[in-house]
Amino acid sequence: MSRRREKGRPVNGILLLDKSTGESSNAALQSVKRLFDARKAGHTGSLDPLASGLLPICFGKATKVSGFLLDANKHYWVRAKLGAKTATGDAEGEITVRDGKPLPDEATLRSAAENFMGDQLQTPPMYSAVKHKGKRLYELARQGVEVEREARPIRIDEFKLLAFNGDSVDMEVRCTKGTYIRTLVEDWAESVDSYAYVDGLRRLAVGPFGSENMLNFEQLQKIAEQGTEALDALLLKIDSALGDWPSVSLDPDSAFYFGRGQAVQVPQAPTSGLVRIYDPNERLIAVGEVLDDGRIAPKRMLVGGK
Repeated sequence: MSRRREKGRPVNGILLLDKSTGESSNAALQSVKRLFDARKAGHTGSLDPLASGLLPICFGKATKVSGFLLDANKHYWVRAKLGAKTATGDAEGEITVRDGKPLPDEATLRSAAENFMGDQLQTPPMYSAVKHKGKRLYELARQGVEVEREARPIRIDEFKLLAFNGDSVDMEVRCTKGTYIRTLVEDWAESVDSYAYVDGLRRLAVGPFGSENMLNFEQLQKIAEQGTEALDALLLKIDSALGDWPSVSLDPDSAFYFGRGQAVQVPQAPTSGLVRIYDPNERLIAVGEVLDDGRIAPKRMLVGGK
């Protein structure tokens, strides 16, 4: 029986896409995948259609490290509209409450933002992709159903007001994975007895990747006119996703056993955490994990397979 030929060409690496407002993350991914004629691709953490900004696209073998980008910290620019609440927590939802009271002043809002710094628990909004008994919360929300949600641990590293415009505020937020900016904005306003929703959102950074080298789809289309080599030249190496993680180089014997799933002892290796593993030819082959006894075990192999 003949094997079915896979569509697309083998492309490996990471593209820093500047997703435009109004499109879903999956739609943006599929457009880029078609443009590259790539066999395999995935994105690293959805952005709402309202949001724009950094959406790393992982091609081919880079999809094996996409989970580590999902776990990475994020950096956002946010515009919050004051004095009203919407069904979705952003400008796409219908206004459900409009506060006729005087709006909080700038000093009050700045002080309130400082109270949200650090580790805390946050309850996911109903309009989110979190699952409840097999269904996405946003599916239930569209049916008018609200269910109890379990609060999740997050951390806010920066919550800074950039500009106060009377009925709207521009802010900068740095946070851990799983943080819902819509919920943060609602909770922040509620803490000063007011209402607010997200009126603009742009992601500026994901883990080690910033906004400096982002390209939007229109820019990619122009580059594609020069051919696939020009597109491929835009791709970052797979190990760029692992940022400043410590690295370990294996000798031939250790690489042999490590490649067969065995933990190995490496002189002067880090004593804890995750590490980048390179073979004797300085090729990234895996993400490793330092065990309690000091040996390094494979956590995610990046070589082999398709």
